[in-house]
Amino acid sequence: MTGLFGWPNKKANNNKNKNKGAGAKLLKEFKSRVKEKRYNEALHCGSEYIRRIGDHNHDLFFTMGAICHMQKRYTTAISYLDRALEIGSYDTEALLLKAEAHIILGEPKKAIRCCEMILEVDPKHKRAMQILEQNSK
Repeated sequence: MTGLFGWPNKKANNNKNKNKGAGAKLLKEFKSRVKEKRYNEALHCGSEYIRRIGDHNHDLFFTMGAICHMQKRYTTAISYLDRALEIGSYDTEALLLKAEAHIILGEPKKAIRCCEMILEVDPKHKRAMQILEQNSK
């Protein structure tokens, strides 16, 4: 960041570097917890990362959405998957998890839209075609 006279604002740069260091540590911890299948701890690390660093990490949001999906917390899973899709809008894996969550929540129209987006990218995606076939009646 530039100060009043064009000189770097050292205080702003120091805060930014502290956040990067903390973010890298939290991200490493998040990945470690996922690998160890300590999902609740992973979700906590991921939430802390988002709070401190921001929300521009597609893989983090996708993984948090997948964990919530596994834990049958479908509404929360959808919110994380939506954030992942804001970054990578045609991530077929995120779209599929989101479609399946919508089916479970009794929202077939939303699931159909997800599957249509999947088929735009991968016209032969078997699971998306199955979901469309089962819910287009």
